[in-house]
Amino acid sequence: MQIRAYRTSIILGLVSALLLSAFWYTQQLAFIVFLSLLLNLLLSPLVDKLEKKMPRGAAAAVVMALFLLISFSLLTLVSSNFLPTFTRFIREFPHIAGRLQETWLMSGPTFLHDELDNLWEGLKDAGVVALKSSMTIMFSAFGKFIDMVIIFFVTFYLLKDGDDIKGYIAGLFPHQDNRRIMKLFNKILKALRIYICGQMLICCITGLVVFLYFTIRHLPYASVFAVVSGIAEFIPVLGPTVASAFGVLLTATTSPWTALQTAGFYLLLTQINHNLVMPNIIGKTLHLHPIAIILGVVLGDELLGAAGMFLAVPVIVICKLVIEDIYLARQQEMERRSASRWLAKPSEDRDN
Repeated sequence: MQIRAYRTSIILGLVSALLLSAFWYTQQLAFIVFLSLLLNLLLSPLVDKLEKKMPRGAAAAVVMALFLLISFSLLTLVSSNFLPTFTRFIREFPHIAGRLQETWLMSGPTFLHDELDNLWEGLKDAGVVALKSSMTIMFSAFGKFIDMVIIFFVTFYLLKDGDDIKGYIAGLFPHQDNRRIMKLFNKILKALRIYICGQMLICCITGLVVFLYFTIRHLPYASVFAVVSGIAEFIPVLGPTVASAFGVLLTATTSPWTALQTAGFYLLLTQINHNLVMPNIIGKTLHLHPIAIILGVVLGDELLGAAGMFLAVPVIVICKLVIEDIYLARQQEMERRSASRWLAKPSEDRDN
């Protein structure tokens, strides 16, 4: 096998591995790059439309200004409505846990009571950590002013010069493979845009539905459970399960019937999301098996903590597309060589 024929694939694999390693050791850089790419994927369609009426730089500036205005409005809304409720929930959480330990869930045989008690203690600690981690991730962007300035500038230049940047990077590879690299970039960006936009829409829908359920049922902390359930949708499979279990356990302090109704509500919501909403919004573009998603989320948690759980699926998507591209290029090269050897045979041998 001639290494020269596969040099683009080798370079592509090495660069991908080096970038992932760099993000592992420089988490702040990973945070900035990920959010910048996320904003670019969300805002680039609007910039493309405005570019037909004005220069792309001006279109990028207008879109970024609108985004900042909307973000500031949402931040003001969150600060005035959600944060006080969340602060009260964290302050009252030990009392809620105490009430839950006195409910029907903890009645029964002694060994079962001990096991449930140990399980609840672990869940209580994990729940507080998960809630604080989720809120830290959601608001860390607003708590680091310098990082946010960098993210906005990087996003602006990605919106303005994204095509030129892709062309420059593709030009670093062998000339005959420039189209291949550009095609790979476009496939990665398309898959990430579908996933991120779809997940954000599902998060918003889930949060709204949970908020309405808790509000209509006159259950406390509606905004807290809505935000937690919405954010949990960004952690596939595991996130919605943990959020549902947490909501059911805490509503058990009200009554057994309310807890059972809440369990039914979360089960129905999860089934609708996974079997109806996600297939129609995201479709089967990603082609990721649930086992790969679960293992990726667990590995992301081990490497980067809560942020790794959010980044797991996008990273898996990128790795999958890069590996598929390398495999396809290898298959095409083998077919080309096989055809070349066949054509190189003397005509008598081919006739025989």
